[in-house]
Amino acid sequence: MALRQVRYKEDDVLYKECKEVKKFDEKLGILLDDMYDTMKKANGVGLAAPQVGILKRAVVIDIGEDRIELINPQIIETSGLQTGTEGCLSFPNVWGEVERPNYVKVKAFDRYGKEFELEGEELLARAICHECDHLDGIVFTSHVIRFVDPE
Repeated sequence: MALRQVRYKEDDVLYKECKEVKKFDEKLGILLDDMYDTMKKANGVGLAAPQVGILKRAVVIDIGEDRIELINPQIIETSGLQTGTEGCLSFPNVWGEVERPNYVKVKAFDRYGKEFELEGEELLARAICHECDHLDGIVFTSHVIRFVDPE
């Protein structure tokens, strides 16, 4: 497994819509493993493929419970609201208050092409929304209510 170069806010790839993953093969598995290692090395909780320069609908998340991989995710249900501070590996040292759903249900595929549904609340719901936005070329700063000092 290898670390990938995280793309930063100036990179156009972050603002482009990603393509659906059609091949569930070894290459996809390598990408997911590399994304996970890259995210963990940077102390992140989520990483989307465009953040490493790949315009594919693939996301990894780890909020400290289990490794989550979402391929071609679609948010199918949300409820409630939460407001909290977010950051992003592609926007180092930028933090802002963002309003997100408190509950999210997502339909996605695993690395082998098996469809599943995942429900998340609070931090997991926030991470799912944040990373799914990346797949549509939307960065968290477009949702910021107010920027905050991280200290």
